[in-house]
Amino acid sequence: MAETDEIDIIMNFQGGFEKVDFKHSRYPYCIVWTPIPILSWLLPFIGHIGICTSSGVIRDFAGSYFVSEDNMAFGRPTKYWKLNVDQVCGNGPTTWDKAVHDASDEYKSRQHNLCCDNCHSHVALALNLMRYDNSTSWNMVNLCLLALIHGKHVSCMAFVKTWLPFFMLTGVIVTFILTLNLH
Repeated sequence: MAETDEIDIIMNFQGGFEKVDFKHSRYPYCIVWTPIPILSWLLPFIGHIGICTSSGVIRDFAGSYFVSEDNMAFGRPTKYWKLNVDQVCGNGPTTWDKAVHDASDEYKSRQHNLCCDNCHSHVALALNLMRYDNSTSWNMVNLCLLALIHGKHVSCMAFVKTWLPFFMLTGVIVTFILTLNLH
């Protein structure tokens, strides 16, 4: 047992292998995603995104002049994308947390704009501040795409919550179109 504890401590020390805790919504070094009602039903790759601290606390730009902590604007995360703290320029965990904090402070003074300055912009700023993956070119578009590609669903029900409305709406539209074309 002691050997297992030592391995866990070494893994935690060497690069952000902290465990995700789905029950308590703790996602260390992760970007988290949840669907936005109606918008995500139509375009399931678009949703609400947040970034987590090294301890897993979720920070998300939830509206004008407001960055929430551990209370995402549209509910608990349905997907998460675990990032590697070793890809942060500087002192990994300290730099990560400072970047998340500084981005959150910046967005507490900004007005929310659905198309131009939103939750994706908040997360992009944090990644740019920490120079994640030696880059300062993070933006809404590449975050949206990469979260879609690399994101993992937190559970089967999260998968259903993410995709069922889209498939139901698509089914209704296809049925309607086929019904019109058959007459």
